[in-house]
Amino acid sequence: MREQFFSRRSFLAQTSCFGAAAAFARFFPTPAMAAHIQQDARVAATPLLDKGFASTRKVGDGIYATIADTAKGFDALCNGGFIAGRDAALLIEGHASPAGAALELEALRLVSPVPVRAALDTHYHFDHSCGNSYYGGHGIPIMAHARCTSMIVEKYASLQSGGDRALIAAYDEPLKNARTETEKQRAQGDLQAVQALLGTVMKSALTLPSQPLDPAKLPMKIDLGGVTAVIETHPGHTPTDIIVRVPEQNMAFTGDLVFNGSYPVTFDANMTGWMKTLEAFSKWPKDTLLVPGHGAVCGLEVVEQERAIFADLRNHAEKMLKAGVPWREAAQRYVVPPQFAKLGMFSWGFCVGGATAHFMDELKPKP
Repeated sequence: MREQFFSRRSFLAQTSCFGAAAAFARFFPTPAMAAHIQQDARVAATPLLDKGFASTRKVGDGIYATIADTAKGFDALCNGGFIAGRDAALLIEGHASPAGAALELEALRLVSPVPVRAALDTHYHFDHSCGNSYYGGHGIPIMAHARCTSMIVEKYASLQSGGDRALIAAYDEPLKNARTETEKQRAQGDLQAVQALLGTVMKSALTLPSQPLDPAKLPMKIDLGGVTAVIETHPGHTPTDIIVRVPEQNMAFTGDLVFNGSYPVTFDANMTGWMKTLEAFSKWPKDTLLVPGHGAVCGLEVVEQERAIFADLRNHAEKMLKAGVPWREAAQRYVVPPQFAKLGMFSWGFCVGGATAHFMDELKPKP
């Protein structure tokens, strides 16, 4: 009989091998750049720096994209990069570990000695913030949405204080009660996703942002000397989403508001707001280059694909709501369309389940 709870030691041991590897490899595929992106004159043919787990290449004048490759390691997990002007630089993302954050500064120093104005987390999620301790230890200010600090404390510091056991139990129960082989596989995937998250959070020295950004005061321009970064906030993936744009070069770091090669993670999303955000992105100039939260550098075609994914999920949720189907059952009934069959997925619950639950709640008639 399988155990309902894991000891912390056995849990971490399992997480460090099968659970994390399975979840990350399944969710974070790194598809090759599309041909039109490879041919874009802004995109360098070879990386500036390649650490295996992530590589950094030039994608504009003073703009560099760091793309994670989970097939070669989990130190970055998310994409990031930096923007460097004559006077200062802005690093983007804390990544999943100090090694991921260190890559950003190392790559910057290959092209410029300018001081770092700050590092910026696009949102609070573990794969974008657990490497913040590197920045803190090197005296680099950390910018983030004003709610990031409270979210990191609420979600991750609480796990380090013993909340990990309850989280594992919550995801272990559906696995025990799975009625079909498909439900069992999906529940196992959800549990592995949680193990992967905890495997990173439990070993991290959580470091909170030191420069909170008031969303009411955004957008904000940062003149780095010859290149201006524009910091904006948009609803969608989390309550804390920030993007960085360089409008003069039609370039944007979108964080996890855009995923390339996988279904988006939606467990704490505002789905209606996210769809409106993607609609706004779709109106940017056609040659806009994007550094998505995960996957290769891309263009607006990936925004359109994500809009199509969400439209399909919303239609399904609406049908289930009208039929009176509870959200958990509704999520199990969702069928991935053929055009999305090759996309990665962190886990069924984190992606399809979250979207279904949120759409059904947002579509429900309000009293």
